[in-house]
Amino acid sequence: MQHLIVFTEKEKQQLLKKRKGETKFGEHIQLIPNLTKIYVDIVNLDVDYVVFGINEDIGITANLGKTGAYKAWDATLKVLLNIQSNALTNAKRVLILGHLDYTKQRNAIADLDVSKKKQLSKVRNLVEDIDKDVTHLVSSIIKAGKTPIIIGGGHNNAYGNIKGCALANNEKINVVNFDAHSDFRAEEGRHSGNGFSYAYAEGFLKNYFIFGLHENYTSSNLLNTLKKVKSINYNTYEAIEIRNELEYTSEMKNALNHVSDKKFGIEIDCDAIKNIQSSAMTPSGFSVKQARQFVNYFGKDANATYLHICEAAPTKKSETKIGKLITYLITDFIRAQKS
Repeated sequence: MQHLIVFTEKEKQQLLKKRKGETKFGEHIQLIPNLTKIYVDIVNLDVDYVVFGINEDIGITANLGKTGAYKAWDATLKVLLNIQSNALTNAKRVLILGHLDYTKQRNAIADLDVSKKKQLSKVRNLVEDIDKDVTHLVSSIIKAGKTPIIIGGGHNNAYGNIKGCALANNEKINVVNFDAHSDFRAEEGRHSGNGFSYAYAEGFLKNYFIFGLHENYTSSNLLNTLKKVKSINYNTYEAIEIRNELEYTSEMKNALNHVSDKKFGIEIDCDAIKNIQSSAMTPSGFSVKQARQFVNYFGKDANATYLHICEAAPTKKSETKIGKLITYLITDFIRAQKS
């Protein structure tokens, strides 16, 4: 894969901050020294989880959103490698694969005027290329019997996650999405707002639950679409946290009932978490504690097939905070699966 950059021992050592009397997570993770074919390289590795990043925000640009999500992987690595390695973090069961890199493509579109249809179309065509890479990588990991943990990029990458899972398992999959937005918008060319609608239309997505939709940012047309499609269910943030019509824990149970009859993916959009720098940062959203509880709750189910954390857009000031957040979610997922 031309866009996959494998994480190396040299890079790991540069990021590790060793301390006497402690053992860091990064000291015990697995790496692939020489990549040939993904499936061949990992199928016999004694690991359970394959963690990789997606360094892009092209899908967000194609959706006319705020960029910066390509920085999330690097911010995460700096923190993840330096947490403690102990019986609770299971570092030896984790392969840090590397990341899909689209720096050249991001630079190529930097001067495009996306208010013009032809130039916007060029950006959306690039998203389709990213879809192919993500699909191939996720499918290869799952066929090898491992669990993908996908970090960074826009929510356009949910499409590749879903398609990759469906192809590997030879059947449609279900998804629960912790998100302020449905990302089930019109099939108007690929972008971060329609990954789920494309996956559904193309027969890769079956049951879909959107957890915590923001009522102010969901159009009437979209609400009507969501109500018409029987395999889609959702709740709203306002119904849970503002009007107290619904209870958080009970709603997690309802969502699990909707998706857990077969393999399902867990999608975490950082737009849903209060005051987290992201493509659509919100001052009113779920807490970090609630996001962690969500990952823990769904990660425990035997049919949980992958975890995707996206849309975080760290700045120099916020990169450690975001790196810690994503690291907590990764380790919560791993611990949940082992419980």
